Amino acid sequence: MMQTREGFFHDFRQELLAGAESNGSFLLSEFMETVANELLETGFTEGFELCHFRAQRGMRVDGHWFNDEGGLDLFIADFDSRDELISLSKSEVDAAFKRIANFFEASLTKGLADELEVTSPEYGLSRQIHDRRETIRRLNLFLFSERTLSEKVQEIPDAEVLGIPASYHIWDISRLHRQRSSRSHKEPIDLDFAQRFGKEIPCIPAHLGTAAYQSYLVVMPADILASLYDDFRARLLEQNVRTFLQARGSVNKGIRATILNEPGMFFAYNNGITATAQSIEARMTDSGLVITRIVDLQIVNGGQTTASLFHTRERDKADLSQIFVQMKLSVIDSQQSETVVPKISEYANTQNRVNAADFFSNHPFHVRMEGFSRRIWAPAQKGVQRETRWFYERARGQYADAQSNLTPGEQRRFKAEHPKPQMFTKTDLAKFENVWDEHPRWVNLGYQKNFARYAMRIGSEWEKSSDTFNEFYFKRAVARGIVFRATERIVSAQPWYNGGYRANIVAYTLAVLGEITRRRKENIDFLGIWNAQKVDPVLETAIAIVAGVVNEDIIKPPNGISNISEWCKREACWTRILVRIEDVERLLHQDFYDQLLSFELQAAEARSAKKTQKVDNGIEAQQQVLAISAREWECLHRILLEKRLLTPKEIGILKIAMQIPAKLPTEKQCAILLDVLGKGRAEGAIVDA
Repeated sequence: MMQTREGFFHDFRQELLAGAESNGSFLLSEFMETVANELLETGFTEGFELCHFRAQRGMRVDGHWFNDEGGLDLFIADFDSRDELISLSKSEVDAAFKRIANFFEASLTKGLADELEVTSPEYGLSRQIHDRRETIRRLNLFLFSERTLSEKVQEIPDAEVLGIPASYHIWDISRLHRQRSSRSHKEPIDLDFAQRFGKEIPCIPAHLGTAAYQSYLVVMPADILASLYDDFRARLLEQNVRTFLQARGSVNKGIRATILNEPGMFFAYNNGITATAQSIEARMTDSGLVITRIVDLQIVNGGQTTASLFHTRERDKADLSQIFVQMKLSVIDSQQSETVVPKISEYANTQNRVNAADFFSNHPFHVRMEGFSRRIWAPAQKGVQRETRWFYERARGQYADAQSNLTPGEQRRFKAEHPKPQMFTKTDLAKFENVWDEHPRWVNLGYQKNFARYAMRIGSEWEKSSDTFNEFYFKRAVARGIVFRATERIVSAQPWYNGGYRANIVAYTLAVLGEITRRRKENIDFLGIWNAQKVDPVLETAIAIVAGVVNEDIIKPPNGISNISEWCKREACWTRILVRIEDVERLLHQDFYDQLLSFELQAAEARSAKKTQKVDNGIEAQQQVLAISAREWECLHRILLEKRLLTPKEIGILKIAMQIPAKLPTEKQCAILLDVLGKGRAEGAIVDA
C-alpha cells in the first residue's frame, strides 16, 4: 500500500529532526543535505556544498556546486520547519528563483564578494563566480521546498541570466515522495524526439520476433547526442561504468581529432555506443522505421564518445551536423534492468578494462557487505536492551523498499531494529574508508569522484583476495562511520565554527588522526568503537583539537586562491597540513595515545577474520555448486567441450559435478566449478544456481 503524501511529509519531518539531532546540525542544513543526497544518488547534480547566505537586498543562496564542464548549480531553500503540509504558489516560486538569480548577478557584475567576510562560504562562492565568469556556460537553479507545489505550476521554461542559459528545477515534497515511492527510485529520461529536436531517429530492428527483448541499430546524429549529454549528464550515463571512473585516456584526444579533422570518417573510425531503454515508440515512414520516443535512455558504453562530442562542440565550436554515431539500442523492461543492464555494460566495456566488473550494486563486494549488514547485530549501547543493525544500502532505495509491504506495527519494529541514522550507502562507505586511508582530498572532490577512486582501489584488492572483505572489515567500516558522523557533530558544536566548510574540516581532521597513528605504527581501536557503538570522550577531545588546527589551516589558502572549498580539493592542501603534523601530535593528550592499539594486534584480528571468511567462502561455493543438478553440469560440460573452452583440469572436475549427489566436489573444486559456470554464462548457457 502506497504511503499518502501527508504521511510521507510527517515521516520526512521526523527524519529531519532525528538527523539534525544525531549530526549536530541545524534543521535547515539537514533539510538541504537530505534533499541534495536524493539528487546526488539519482544524477540530477554531481555534488553539493552548503552555503547559507541571505541579504536584505533580495538575495539568497543555500548551496552550490561547480562541475568540470562550465556548469554551476545554485540551490535555494523554502524551509521553515513547518508542522503541516501546505501549498507552494507560483509567485513564491518566482520570488525564490529571483533571489538566487540576484545573488548570482551581484557576484558576477557588482563585486558582492568585496562586501563579504573573506573566511565565509558565501565569500568563496561569490568570488569564484566572479573569477569564473568567462567559463560559466550553464546555470542550474534548484529550489528545495518542504511544501507541495501548486498544481497550477506546470513548468518553468529555460531562460537566461546575464546571457547565460539557465534551467529551473523544483524539488518539493510531492516530487520527493514520488522519487522514494518509485520502484526504480529515479525519474526516467523521457525523450520525444520530434518535440525536442524536430526530427525522428532512423533505425533498423535487430531482434527476432521471438526474442525476449527488442534491439535496434540506430544512426544517431552527433548534435542530438551532444545535446542530450548537455541536458542530462550523469543521468544519461548512470549505468555506464565510466561515469564514475572519469576516464581521461588518449581515446578522447583521438575522438576530438577525428571530429575536427575528419568528421566525414567519424562513423567509420568510431566504435559507436551501446544503450538501453525501458521502452520505445516507433513508426514506419516512406524512408523506413523511425524512433519517435525513448523512455529511460541509458548509455552503457560510449560515455567517452558522448562527452567528447559535447566538449568538442562547446570548446572548439566544432560543427557536428555532418557527424553520425552508430548506436546499439536494447529495450529492457524495468523488472530486468537491475541484472541485465550491468551485464550489457560489463561485456560492452572491454577495450579499457575496469577493475571488479566496475562496482555495480550487484558486484559481490556490495552483496557481501549487504549480507553482513542484514545478519550482524550491533551491540546494544549501555542502558539499552535492544540490539540494532546497520543497514547497508547497496542499491538505491533498499531501505524504503524493505518497509513498503509491512504493516504499521512491522514498520515500527523494522525501524527499531534498523534506525534511519544507521543506514549507509555506497557513497557513505567510500567516504568513511577513504579519509582513513590517506585519501582526504578524494573525499573533498565530491560523491562521484570519491566513489570512483574507492571503486578502483577496492575492486583491485577484491581481485587479489576477496577474503580481506570480511566481518572485521564490515565492523571496522561501521566504526569509521560512527567516528565520521561524530566528527560532523563535534565540528558543528565548536565555538569557532561559522557554518561553512564542515565537510572539508571533517575529512582532513580524520586524515590527520590517521596519519598520526600510522606514524606511531598504531591505530584507533575501531572494534572497541563498534562494541560501544559510540566515540568515547577521549577521542572526542582529540577530534576537537585536530579540527581546530585543520580549520585554522584551510581558511588561509595561498595567495591567488580565493575559494577555500577549491583549495581543499588540491593535493597541496593536504601536503601543507602534513607539515604541521608534529605540532598537532604535541597538542593531543597522553590518554589518547594510551588507548591506541598496535598494528600487530589489529593485524592479528584481521588475519583471523580473513581465515574465517575463507572458510565461509568455501561453504558458500559448495552451496552454490550443489544447488545445480548433475544434469545441468552435464549440459554445461557438453556446450563448453564443443567450443573447446575447457582445460583438462576443468574437464576432470566437471565429471565429478556430473555425479552429484553420489559424489561431492571439494571446496577447491567448487571454486573452479564456479569459474566454469561463469564461462558458460558468457557463452549464453543458462544454468540456474
